[in-house]
Amino acid sequence: MTTVTGPAGEVTETSESELEDLRETVRSVCADAGGIAAVRSLDEHSPGTHADLWDTLGRQVGLAALGLPEDVGGIGGLAEIAVVCEELGRTLAPVPLLSSTVLAGQVLAGCGTAAQPLTELAEGREHALAVVAPDGVWRPGAVPVGVTWRGGVAVLDGTAPFVLSGADAEVLVVAAAGPDGVDLFLVDPREPGVTVRRVPTLDLSRGQAVVTFTGARARALTAGGEGTEVVTRALDTALVALAAEQLGGAQAALDMTVAHVRDRTQFGRALGSFQAVKHTCADMLLQVESARSSVVRAVRAAGSSPEALAEAAAVAQAWCGEAFTFVAAECVQLHGGMGFTWEHDAHLYFRRAQSDAVLLGGAAHHRERLAGLLGW
Repeated sequence: MTTVTGPAGEVTETSESELEDLRETVRSVCADAGGIAAVRSLDEHSPGTHADLWDTLGRQVGLAALGLPEDVGGIGGLAEIAVVCEELGRTLAPVPLLSSTVLAGQVLAGCGTAAQPLTELAEGREHALAVVAPDGVWRPGAVPVGVTWRGGVAVLDGTAPFVLSGADAEVLVVAAAGPDGVDLFLVDPREPGVTVRRVPTLDLSRGQAVVTFTGARARALTAGGEGTEVVTRALDTALVALAAEQLGGAQAALDMTVAHVRDRTQFGRALGSFQAVKHTCADMLLQVESARSSVVRAVRAAGSSPEALAEAAAVAQAWCGEAFTFVAAECVQLHGGMGFTWEHDAHLYFRRAQSDAVLLGGAAHHRERLAGLLGW
């Protein structure tokens, strides 16, 4: 039985069998969509989302409501989010679960505002979160967007340089700095004063945009600088979700490599029988299992306190990002010449690993944060 705290503070319990049923459902849907083929259907001009797959997972299966409050149709908590993200990471599924449901959804759930934005999100409509500084990290003192008030209306100015799935979002959730600190606002990207520019990404399965606000009207979600705490707590959940996704990708890359070195022969012997290859595979397994332990620990920490979750999330990200990049790189190497080709799937995992490694801050940033949380 896994006990976690939901976004509204409620304590929920999920049996291991229920989590496994959820895992099998997501795995089956991804397999029916062709697995990694969903990523290969995209190119540099694609939005980074497989619309049919997201319609099935988000709307029909209901994953768009994952981790959201029950009063808007939300289901599950961090344990379910972690299981789903791990499975999506296995096939690099190009769906906006992390950007919309987890990132934007957790922030909206923490605002305690009217249910409309959350209800729309839970139904599968895409939202995007614009909160990070120019270095791609959430820093309350370096929020790139500012807010002023004109006739009682919030007006935003500034540029959000890294907005995950921002070019396809129907609603933007924006952190902006004002006289009272950082607060959160809702913005319609189609309104005057909002310019959204899609940018090319290393990972074709994850779209990104630069969003510029020039006198854009916005709806306030928080006041008095409450946005800092809301975003910080929401990002701790998102960091665990990202770590679970990295774990799934690393496991898939390891499985792919083990299958290759077992079947591939050189000099009349299976490639995996050579000692150097065995040692490398053992190192890859160690990285994957250590990453798994950090994710499990973080999920369990969600049932205790925000401070415990923050510490566990920092540990998970400090470990999982580097674990995935190591395993993905060795996957390419151990596949030899064909591992470097466009036709092989190894480079897709390598791309995702490199992209995820700097998303929401790299390992060094999270180690620094961990040291601060522990008072070192």
